Amino acid sequence: MIGKDVFSQKERNIIILIIILVLGAIILYAMKGIFGAILGTMVMYTLFRNLNIFLIERWKWPKPLSSVVVIILSVFIIVLPFVGIGTMLVNKALELQRNPAWINDIINAINTFAGDKLGKPDFLKEQIQESAAYFGGMLTAIIGGAANAFLEISVMYFLLYFLFVNYKGFESSLIHYLPFDDASATVFGEELKNITYSNIIGQTFIAIVQGICLAIGFYIFGVKDGLFWGVICAILSFIPLLGPPLIFVPAAAVLWSQGAAWQGVGMLVWGFGLVINIDNVLRLIIAKRVGDIHPIITIVGVIIGIPLFGIMGLVYGPLLLAYFLIAVRIYKANKRLSLQKKILEERLE
Repeated sequence: MIGKDVFSQKERNIIILIIILVLGAIILYAMKGIFGAILGTMVMYTLFRNLNIFLIERWKWPKPLSSVVVIILSVFIIVLPFVGIGTMLVNKALELQRNPAWINDIINAINTFAGDKLGKPDFLKEQIQESAAYFGGMLTAIIGGAANAFLEISVMYFLLYFLFVNYKGFESSLIHYLPFDDASATVFGEELKNITYSNIIGQTFIAIVQGICLAIGFYIFGVKDGLFWGVICAILSFIPLLGPPLIFVPAAAVLWSQGAAWQGVGMLVWGFGLVINIDNVLRLIIAKRVGDIHPIITIVGVIIGIPLFGIMGLVYGPLLLAYFLIAVRIYKANKRLSLQKKILEERLE
């Protein structure tokens, strides 16, 4: 009774809203370490949702069994290849640390070439000194993030299991709490699915093809470790247009500095003529089938994603930015419809 005398219903609602906002902010801050796991859960759910529903509704599998099978399948398709790539990169880094002689030979060859042609005999030495601290810090961050990556994967699959088991309740709750009407919620969900498919499946396919083509080019023109650099190219291919040249342009410079001028020219022609255009052609095909993320969105997304999610920011950053732009577009559409409805009501009056 005392509370009713002191506060009106409106004031109580305002106080409750403030409490909710404060507690929500605290919870979000506490969860900042697993944002990547939550986003990864939504991505994995989107990718494997149809398979889970097929096993449950068409093949009549028990929900827990279907969830476990889909999770195991996703581990083999997605997680284990990333683990293999990471292991290969770490082993290569350790090999280079133990035997850096061939790197020193390349550096000396390029310095000799730069001294003869450009008048800068210490060209590479200056660049390496400037970037050594940066790459050293990056390597430390990657190694230090290994334990956190394991934690995020564990949390992701823990959440994913319960979402698969209770997929109907999850989706109905999501639609209920989204600030959209039914039509907008349907559009939003379809856009999210298309963008996720495009960026995960489409971009991964493009990256694999570009990596294979670059590795073939390395073997054709006599560059060592074609498989290793093909994998690096595949990773960097998530940065459209800018990623592959970071591999084949220095390779061409190394060939040129070692006296293999025609191989260096051939490497540049192979890279700009084939590897780069693979991205352009396949991206058009993917855009016609499932939609596409504009290269500018991808590049900006990578820039904001890597500091937040590490190497997975190559994927999560563009997705996060694309999701934001979809929400803005639906908001503007709803606002325009509301304004049109208001004008129509005023005319009728």
